[in-house]
Amino acid sequence: MKPSDLVVTRWGCRFLGRSFPCAIGRGGIRAAKREGDGATPRGQHGLVGLLYRPDRVARSALPDWALPIGPRDLWSDDPAHEDYNLMVRAPYGHSHERLRRADPLYDIVLITDYNWPRAERGAGSAIFVHLWRGPRRPTAGCVAFRRDDLLWIVNRIGFGTRLIVHG
Repeated sequence: MKPSDLVVTRWGCRFLGRSFPCAIGRGGIRAAKREGDGATPRGQHGLVGLLYRPDRVARSALPDWALPIGPRDLWSDDPAHEDYNLMVRAPYGHSHERLRRADPLYDIVLITDYNWPRAERGAGSAIFVHLWRGPRRPTAGCVAFRRDDLLWIVNRIGFGTRLIVHG
């Protein structure tokens, strides 16, 4: 592990010598992740993208590589479809998750390479790093942070930074 890795356990996260509170999946941390189990997948995961809501987060608050979430942006979570665990656009007639949510959870979203881009069907989709509902309030399998902490983190991520989840 490097100091530039985001190291997550059930007790919190370490990054660049600092500790941050975070939330993990309601199913805990598991090595054998399955679609819908609510678990955060154990292992080393690359960070491959950063999305944000341009109507809620100032572009100037984010690194240059951040991309805006549009009203038609979705994430496929249908294991039977060829687009499983990929970003897709509406209209989309298969099971999916809206990236432009009414709540603030996806105002800032780091995309991990867990089961991506060549997804094993049913092994889990949309493992993101995003905003939390509150301290220790579990996610559907993602890792979640306070807004100010996630902004601090995304502005210090470098090439090769990994999300390392220990369980």
